[in-house]
Amino acid sequence: MIVSTRERVLGRVLIIVFMLVTIVPFVSLFITALHEPGTYPNGLSLPERPHWENFLLAFQSANMPALLWSSVLIELGVVPIAVLIATLAGFALGHLKPAGGRVVFVVFILGLTLPFEGIIVPLYYQIRDMGLLNTRWAIILPLIGLFMPFAVTWMRAHFINMPNDLSEAARMDGATTWQLFWKIHVPLSLPALSSLSILLFLWTWNQFLLAIVLVDDPTKRTMAGALGAFQGQWGTDIPLLCAGSLLILTPTLIVFLIFQRQFVSALLQGSLKG
Repeated sequence: MIVSTRERVLGRVLIIVFMLVTIVPFVSLFITALHEPGTYPNGLSLPERPHWENFLLAFQSANMPALLWSSVLIELGVVPIAVLIATLAGFALGHLKPAGGRVVFVVFILGLTLPFEGIIVPLYYQIRDMGLLNTRWAIILPLIGLFMPFAVTWMRAHFINMPNDLSEAARMDGATTWQLFWKIHVPLSLPALSSLSILLFLWTWNQFLLAIVLVDDPTKRTMAGALGAFQGQWGTDIPLLCAGSLLILTPTLIVFLIFQRQFVSALLQGSLKG
């Protein structure tokens, strides 16, 4: 397909516009964080003397080491388990195609329409009755369940496009269902698994609502959830609040930049197969 010069220029202009829309908020946060603590910066003007110590002060005031450790524990509790369950379920629904699989898939699709805000009240009472309030399990267990509709749908979309010839050849060689799954399909699913892991990592790290509703102790929340307590303490100090926000956002940006190739590869793989 031949692309005209006008279409090419228009495409580049749109890319630049979207890039600016994405980058400008981060630039604004960064410039604001360099102003003198306690001031109200006006616009995007750079201060005469950048206050780099704001980042150190925010790091110490928010008790970042404890928050980082709490977020890591929550990530380790959510991401591996959610990916494992979603991979098993996606393989069953997408490749094995058991009886009633379509009904189960429709249930998962309906789960995609369920917002966190709509179930937070009954979830609170359920977690309270289980005696898990103000613990990290109050975040880990609900997130695993709430991520399942998307995660299972994601993995099913991958496995349903896997060629049946591989499975038939493995069956003829005497492979069991578990060997078929673990030795053949899982190695071929690494792009889909890595991209799903990245998404779940980002969503877990940035989880705010469950953290502030189900956990009172900021040191047991996610980094984003702890931002609520930090905002309550430093809400009138805009530069310090911006510095803390950037510190909380930095790990997710680093993870995405490191694994962006795997993420894009999975998306392209899905588009080519679909």
